[in-house]
Amino acid sequence: MLLLAAFVAQAQNGDKAGEVQKLLVPEHLIPPSPVLTPEEALRTFEIKPGFRVEIVATEPLVNTPVAMEFDPDGRIWVVEMSGYMPDADGRGEKEPVGTIAVLDDTDGDGRMDKRTVFLDGLVMPRAICLTGDGVIVAEMPNLWLCRDTDGDLKCDEKTAIVTDYVQGDINNPEHNANGLMWGLDNWIYSANYTKRLRRVDGQWIQEPTVFRGQWGLSQDDFGRQTYDTNSDQLRLDLIPAEYLLRNPNFDARAGVNVDPVGDQTTYPIRVTPGINRGYQSQMLRDGRLAKFTAACGPVIYRGDNFPPEFLGNAFVCEPSGNLIKRNILTEKNGIVSGRFAYPDSEFLASTDERFRPVNAFNGPDGALYLVDMYRGLIQHRIYLTSYLRSQVESRDLEKPINHGRIYRIVHEGKPLKRAPKLGAASSTELVASLGSSNGWERDTAQRLLVERRDPSVVPTLQHLARTAPVAVTRVHALWTLDGMEKADVGVIRAALSDSSDKVVNAALRIADARPAVASQIEPNVLKLVSRASPEVRWQLALSLGNYASAPALKALVELAGSDPENRYLREAALSGIGGRELEVIELSVASPIPGLQSARWIEALAGAVIRQGDSARIARLLALAGELAQAGKSSASTLLGGMVATMPKQQKGKPAPKVRAIKFETEPAGFATLKRLDDSGIREQVAALEPLFSWPGKSAEGGEVRPLTETEQALFNTGKELYAISCGACHQPHGKGQEGLAPPLVGSEWVTGSEERLVRVALHGLMGPITVNGQKWDLVMPGLGIFEDEQIAGILTYIRREWDNAADPITTETVKRIRAIEPDRIDLWTEETLKEFE
Repeated sequence: MLLLAAFVAQAQNGDKAGEVQKLLVPEHLIPPSPVLTPEEALRTFEIKPGFRVEIVATEPLVNTPVAMEFDPDGRIWVVEMSGYMPDADGRGEKEPVGTIAVLDDTDGDGRMDKRTVFLDGLVMPRAICLTGDGVIVAEMPNLWLCRDTDGDLKCDEKTAIVTDYVQGDINNPEHNANGLMWGLDNWIYSANYTKRLRRVDGQWIQEPTVFRGQWGLSQDDFGRQTYDTNSDQLRLDLIPAEYLLRNPNFDARAGVNVDPVGDQTTYPIRVTPGINRGYQSQMLRDGRLAKFTAACGPVIYRGDNFPPEFLGNAFVCEPSGNLIKRNILTEKNGIVSGRFAYPDSEFLASTDERFRPVNAFNGPDGALYLVDMYRGLIQHRIYLTSYLRSQVESRDLEKPINHGRIYRIVHEGKPLKRAPKLGAASSTELVASLGSSNGWERDTAQRLLVERRDPSVVPTLQHLARTAPVAVTRVHALWTLDGMEKADVGVIRAALSDSSDKVVNAALRIADARPAVASQIEPNVLKLVSRASPEVRWQLALSLGNYASAPALKALVELAGSDPENRYLREAALSGIGGRELEVIELSVASPIPGLQSARWIEALAGAVIRQGDSARIARLLALAGELAQAGKSSASTLLGGMVATMPKQQKGKPAPKVRAIKFETEPAGFATLKRLDDSGIREQVAALEPLFSWPGKSAEGGEVRPLTETEQALFNTGKELYAISCGACHQPHGKGQEGLAPPLVGSEWVTGSEERLVRVALHGLMGPITVNGQKWDLVMPGLGIFEDEQIAGILTYIRREWDNAADPITTETVKRIRAIEPDRIDLWTEETLKEFE
């Protein structure tokens, strides 16, 4: 075996300038990695006692599988990304060799034996979703609706229903939209994308949602979504995240993108030198992957083959470590926490370096299914290091590329049940399937009922929603009725009195989306506030924001004040009062409820009023602060503190940051009052606010932001559109980033500082670690060099002038000049190599 001891040349996109890529695992400890037959591969698995791994499908029946879905009759629809990385340079990735294949078990022995190509000629397809209207196939940048019009299991009709199914560089398959999961609420969700999809009145519509993870998406029995990013094995949404998008004046995040486990440690059973950063000491422990680096394809186990204690567990794929992690999740008052099922080992691990589990799914028979890409090289060329390339070449991992397996994990203590045939089931039989102990069967039955809209079963569903013996069935019945548009006032009102918090919350959510129902049940909702459990109170804090009445607003404010240190409750309430923050402040400071005087509550409200930017309302806020200060109320200082917190922070040794001033026709009376007060603390806050306000005759502050010219505004507008599709998925629409994924752009010196540095980062990309606003981020940002100079200038102008940022715009000429300096650069920049441009 011939290995280079170190790699210092900048030969690959993923290399860091000046970094020595030294092999840390002794060569004699690295075994060869031959291609194994499926039967040989089975013998390399170590799985926990009581379980076994079974072969479901292998090459040549399946080739480079990356995702799959069972249809109602148990056939497997497989997404084959055959064009992925044909070699270490990625040559040929754009060839249309991707396929959607249908696998069938014709003899009932549990192993697929028939393959039908439903659709071919695709360029790296990524996901699939079966619907009654056709099969949705993801092929960037499109979502295709594919129909079989003559019953031969082949696509005869292909229509684009979404044309922007892409989150950034279309050439980057690692960071783009995928997942396509039919949610409990009848919306179709994706990972790595910020829209959800639904068919309404024969038309496919989209709505904004939050960014979720990188590859793969799952949900638990009550529709809470789980996802991950490569280095962060498990994240989940405790609440429906769409609520948190309502208020543009407040960045609500509590309850979304939650890390329930907080541990990324892995325990492979073989040495793993063949990882992209295997030369970094922190990546390996005794020669084995120390922490997640390729986490993907999470699934919440919802089947009925495993023992009861496995229900609701989260299983996560780690293809670089050749393993499957099991996490045990527990819930209390709507908060989910977790831990590793095994302290120093994995649920499943293999000694075969080519075992690459990339997705996991619940099956119709109650088992757990794994999609194994079975490749030696899975790192994409955009991030490939010279070190990994040498590893690949030394063990011939580059070839073959036409393999793939699907496995089934079965518990030996319980026989697999026969998969139900739901495609031909009557509507009455489908209603009965909502009571199944298998989550796949319940989900599929719900989808089919929603798509059929058979009115004959509505009374049965209404009865089931009230009387089913288990809560999960009552919840499915409610969402089925909602999808059929038959969730009437009577059903919702009855559900609000249910003994299960999960049922009550489902009823509240359904009513929120149906104003005609909500208006009739508002009295019932208000009565819940005083007697609800913590979990229902959280949902009420979200739901009450959708009611416009004064009693509903009062109830919402009092609910927030009842537990002011509860971030979940506080941010839920704030998410629903956009545009009404000033009125809520007035209610709060006059309320006898102590919690409504909380600094966190008052400061958040005051900051939201400032961000709204309405000078008349800000004048009212300043007047209120003046009145409170004159009365000696501490809430005056709290209000002012919330205003000051919206301003950009001055960094040590740097000029005062520019501020986008709010313009008044004359000096606000409240501000003048505050300036006259003999209170050093108040006066200090007022002085800090001076640059934020301007009016005729006031001397201009040196740091005041000049307006954009017409040309610059056009760049800004272009950049705003491009940011949404190329940057917003990671850095988020609000620019504040996302933990575990991307740092904030708001208030970042990397954004508002040197344009020479920023343009280089945008053109060529950036390799961590870097420090942003005092926090260390060890991530990779690909460059945007594929964009034209004017487009990059637009994006950078946008991020330097959006949110609270107030830096000068970037010109097209600046981008053109800097691009010409290193037109062929492929190396990502690092914090160290960018220092000369500060």
